[in-house]
Amino acid sequence: MREFARTLSLGRPAVPSQTLTQWLPVAAILAAVLLWGGSFSAMKLAGRELDPWSMMWARMMVALICLAPFLGRLVPRNYSPGDWKLLAPLVLFMPCLYFYLESHALTHTTSTQAGVVSASVPLLVAAGARLFLGEAVSRGTWLGLALSVCGVVWLTLAGSPAQDAPNPLLGNLLELGAMASAAAYMLLMQQLGSRYSPWTITAMQTVAGALFFLPGAPGLLAAAGSLTWPTVLAVLFMGAGASLVAFGLYNWAISRLRASQASAYINLVPVVAVSLGWITLGEALNPMQLAGAGCVFLGVWLSQRGSVGS
Repeated sequence: MREFARTLSLGRPAVPSQTLTQWLPVAAILAAVLLWGGSFSAMKLAGRELDPWSMMWARMMVALICLAPFLGRLVPRNYSPGDWKLLAPLVLFMPCLYFYLESHALTHTTSTQAGVVSASVPLLVAAGARLFLGEAVSRGTWLGLALSVCGVVWLTLAGSPAQDAPNPLLGNLLELGAMASAAAYMLLMQQLGSRYSPWTITAMQTVAGALFFLPGAPGLLAAAGSLTWPTVLAVLFMGAGASLVAFGLYNWAISRLRASQASAYINLVPVVAVSLGWITLGEALNPMQLAGAGCVFLGVWLSQRGSVGS
């Protein structure tokens, strides 16, 4: 009652702190999802003037510059012997392999198709949790995974080469590889998130990414004088927003939620990616591709339903 009276005296509605604590991680993930969904169009746009290595190095350097004033406070302080066995693959999968595969994927396929393929992440996380962590997975999840993969194949085969998608088969396969890397990162993050600050892990990812994509530096410097403002803004958005802020928010949220629960919100990434691909780049799916995309989303929905017994 005293807490309720104090809230009334401040002129604010009473919101139980427990409820607020429960919803903050969800809000953080939703913000990360919006930023990640927007990164598909931004990456496709920047890729018109920059090669994948140069674009990714620029992205990581923007994030590193933003983090630079705080690096001294982000040094790992809870390191335990053997943690490198988890930390090394974590930063390898995300951002190194993930960004390498995705940036090359978007030179071969559209941001819309890549966004649809990204819907497979929750299913890959569930499969990985079963195979590597021994978590129970229902028959519905396995059926959803199979249906989603079939949808990705359908989406890919229904496409035809175009100026923005010269090789959709290769592009979508690379994007699926990027999603497998994302799933591995989420599983590893679940093991480390309780002992490491989310911003410390974000800093380690940023430094690792800047070093991994360092071969792109000469290309970026050579192209710097001819870059247009849309490309510059796209790189700034990817570096500061989709890399630094999004990963910081997600790393914080996943340390407070189950991996399967957190990954479910990733289902919204393709919705944002497809919408922005249509609005900003004029991309569209043909009727057969829409059917394939529907198959992907049906598989994801079926896997999340949990009505089929394990």
